[in-house]
Amino acid sequence: MTPRVIDPRSTANAKLTVTEHTDVLVVGAGPAGLAAAIAAAAHGMSVVLVDENPIPPETMGDDVPLHFGQRMSGAVRNRTAMTEAMLASEPALADAMEAGVDIRLGTIVWGLYANGPSVGWLPGKVAGLSDGETSWMLGFTAAIVATGRRDMGLAFPGWELPGVMGATAAERLATRYGALDARRAVILGSSAEALLAAVAVCRAGVQVTAVVEQAAAPIGPAALLDELAAAGVPILTRHVIVSAEGGTDGVTGAALMRLDEDGGRIAASATTMECDTIVLGIGAVPVIELLDAIGCRSVFSPARGGHVPVTDASQMTSLPGIYAVGDCAGVWAVKSTGRAVAEAEGRRAAAHVAQAAQPAHGLDEAPAEPLVDLSAYRLAWVRSAVVDAMPAPGGAEAHVCQCEEVTAREILEVRPPRYLGWPQPLRNSADLSALLGNGPPNADQVKRLTRAGMGLCQGRRCREQVAALLALGAGVGLGEVPLATFRAPVRPLALGLAGSLPESPEMAEHWDVWFGIPGQVATPWELKAAQQP
Repeated sequence: MTPRVIDPRSTANAKLTVTEHTDVLVVGAGPAGLAAAIAAAAHGMSVVLVDENPIPPETMGDDVPLHFGQRMSGAVRNRTAMTEAMLASEPALADAMEAGVDIRLGTIVWGLYANGPSVGWLPGKVAGLSDGETSWMLGFTAAIVATGRRDMGLAFPGWELPGVMGATAAERLATRYGALDARRAVILGSSAEALLAAVAVCRAGVQVTAVVEQAAAPIGPAALLDELAAAGVPILTRHVIVSAEGGTDGVTGAALMRLDEDGGRIAASATTMECDTIVLGIGAVPVIELLDAIGCRSVFSPARGGHVPVTDASQMTSLPGIYAVGDCAGVWAVKSTGRAVAEAEGRRAAAHVAQAAQPAHGLDEAPAEPLVDLSAYRLAWVRSAVVDAMPAPGGAEAHVCQCEEVTAREILEVRPPRYLGWPQPLRNSADLSALLGNGPPNADQVKRLTRAGMGLCQGRRCREQVAALLALGAGVGLGEVPLATFRAPVRPLALGLAGSLPESPEMAEHWDVWFGIPGQVATPWELKAAQQP
């Protein structure tokens, strides 16, 4: 009988070091996450609640996880003061502490993992965590993800200047930290989330010079519009931003242009409004990076703000034990303007994890049909502000992907990165129409060919813009453009922190194989195996 030879590089020898374990991991300390953590603790389960706030100023400077646009004041450098401000702005954090929840602030979850078709050797569900000083793996029975929302970018000329920021970032800096460094702002968009940001910055003492909307009428709640009107804020409909004026010191103005009834620009009608801040509120996007990377199924749902995980009545995703609550499960006006819907989602998920005999009480409100076609609305913004602003070939263009410096034209024509110096005349036709054939545009394919979305911000500023450009180029709706996939780590993670994860001797010995690097020499055990008859 031929002796059995065990391959020491097989995954059968892999042992993941899990530092700690909890019954329930809750990611995000907003209304939904806090409600879930408190409810789970009340059901007698051990709960770890992780939230990346307060965010280090260096990370904010990279526009992670939100588009802060360099508009945070020096107060964010005082971590203790920011932690105190966060606790003061969210009393439910104290309730969670009293309930026995293990709260980890300033800690990121950079990955969720579970056994599945491609992985079968994990000891159970695990999460990768880091507090900026070390990184470790935490095992859990169930994860309730409440990672919130972020904002869609818009690549008009000058949008890379300090002072152009997302609506969610503006609201958080104004309300959670009291650290918004702005004096005069122009708001782009009139959704509920854009208007909430406008109200928040107004209350923080910032003058809002205008809310700019490319549509024929505002699309947000009347109550918020009334509050802004009472504060003297004009609403400019059928207008679009042409460019941000200013220099390296920041924004000094916003050049606006009127649109005709068909959404086209009216020539020679641009006017400039003085401001030091331009707030992007054209689209609030559910943050589903963790859920997509672990393999949860998602769909495009206009009523829920875009691509969202598929969930059942208990908020569980397509993966057992993984739940989505709050804005990452869907963004709509009623949820954004109050806490009750998000809190009810959190309690429902916790009750299901605990297998409570009675269902959780609270609102079970599905989103109403949006007042506007979400796909058409966002495409109209990108068409009027980005595509219509494209100069003749060879002219200077705004970078849709700021990290990799990729323009709208380069995305639509699927050009390779300029630093490759590829000789354009020698290329076969590979523009979007030639690449598509009869199929829908594929954002992952375009990302690999152009590098749009592969930078430090991990596509947070450009991902939805790229999808909109592909939809416009192909003449389809946003829902027909497949979601560009996410991969862990979903937050920038220093190599030193990634390397601090403890490894078993078997993994350390064969690290080249785990990383897919082919060996250069045959090992003794391989030679011995080859000699077997």
